[in-house]
Amino acid sequence: MGTDTFWSDVDRHLVRYAGPGSFTGEIIDRAEGSFVFTEGGRKILDFTSGQMSAILGHAHPEIVETVRKQAAKLDHLFSGMLSRPVVDLARRLAETLPDPLEKALLLTTGAESNEAALRMAKLVTGKHEVVSFARSWHGMTQAAASATYSAGRKGYGPGAPGNFAIPVPGADWERQLDLAFDLIDAQSVGSLAACLVEPILSSGGILVPPPGYFQALHRKCRERGMLLILDEAQTGLCRTGTWYAFEHDGVVPDILTVSKTLGAGLPLAAVLTSAEIEQEAHERGYLFFTTHVSDPLPAAVGNTVLDVLIRDRLDERARRLGDRLRAGLDEIAARHESVDEVRGRGLLAGLELSGGGPDADKLGARVTQRCLELGLHMNIVQLPGMGGVFRIAPPLTASDNEIDLGLSILDEAIGDVS
Repeated sequence: MGTDTFWSDVDRHLVRYAGPGSFTGEIIDRAEGSFVFTEGGRKILDFTSGQMSAILGHAHPEIVETVRKQAAKLDHLFSGMLSRPVVDLARRLAETLPDPLEKALLLTTGAESNEAALRMAKLVTGKHEVVSFARSWHGMTQAAASATYSAGRKGYGPGAPGNFAIPVPGADWERQLDLAFDLIDAQSVGSLAACLVEPILSSGGILVPPPGYFQALHRKCRERGMLLILDEAQTGLCRTGTWYAFEHDGVVPDILTVSKTLGAGLPLAAVLTSAEIEQEAHERGYLFFTTHVSDPLPAAVGNTVLDVLIRDRLDERARRLGDRLRAGLDEIAARHESVDEVRGRGLLAGLELSGGGPDADKLGARVTQRCLELGLHMNIVQLPGMGGVFRIAPPLTASDNEIDLGLSILDEAIGDVS
């Protein structure tokens, strides 16, 4: 099949699922380590770890071997059957977490894990209302999409009833949080079930809430009998320099969801909660019986991901490489007036371009395209009132030279188009 035929088939047969966005204009043939390779022979440094997921890089040899062996032995079962990889992964995830998080439900995607978590919270509390950040992203299925405010809300009819947005914390966050819950209390029908939030808002522009915020938010939940659900799809499993981002904040959620990073690029997610909440849910008839719940193949991959994270101390590596990345981004910001701010934690960083409006949007698109031309894949988030924020999330296995190469290309690209 020629290149022209390929793109003709794209136009004719593929649903365009990225909204106003478009497909990257390259045919990707393979990937290895921190790079993807095009059919035309181009080598592109992947500074987004695929879809913010491939924390061990692409085609990690131990993941490849696990998939090969497990697929040949046991890949899928009736959803009521159990296998050793599933129970082993549930136990091992609990061992990485503080008490009382010890019960696990293994699923496939972040949206699915958030659906399961919200369904559990609603059943256990006997309530239905959900609070989330105004720049959140929790998935594209019904309950998860209803708690997503950064994109995709218009044109799809009513969302799930009882969803409320609170502002992303700013400088005066304590007063802001008090006012937000005053407004929620005024609108609520007395059925507040859960607060579903990300410890660091990724699609919201790599926004890191200030110290003390999550403790205060947790108190607001406790005062109202709500469960706190933390969505660590992008921050969990060592990316921010600790195993879980909530460790920075002095809180333990009632329910934790992890996804992207758990499968290191393969479809694996988990809901984790306490024995008390799980027992209450079970007694009330909790039902989340899906086709790929407790599948052995992705669970085996999850066990291998944990093996590598622990053995290679990738939490420590993420801190060290994160410091290197941050220092380089700070230097870029100092050199270019078009860069407003650098933020993030560990190997999840954001670089915000100046201003807002169509000119800033065009600048972000030009920088992204120039990076790709120079051999670097980047992702930019365009939000109202912001000039565009690059989400930077290299694999935890990246080398110092690969971090430096990405910084060099980004620096050059901003200089070329500014």
